[in-house]
Amino acid sequence: MDQKRLELTPKEFDLLLLMARNPGRSYSRGELLELIWGYDFSGYEHTVNAHINRLRAKVEQDPNNPTFILTTWGVGYRFNDDL
Repeated sequence: MDQKRLELTPKEFDLLLLMARNPGRSYSRGELLELIWGYDFSGYEHTVNAHINRLRAKVEQDPNNPTFILTTWGVGYRFNDDL
């Protein structure tokens, strides 16, 4: 496994920390907005998608075929609990 230092924004770090502490738990975009950004409005869900995509680009070997940050179709995102 590559041991390089990652440069994460505070929100990317918060997302990764939340999901990694709770592997297998799926979070909806709305939940992530509320937990990470403090928003209680679903109109900003694209914000979550953009941050997840940037985070995947930094932590995944192949962001198009993620190993760590998985999509739960119809729900949102989760950290892989099969690692």
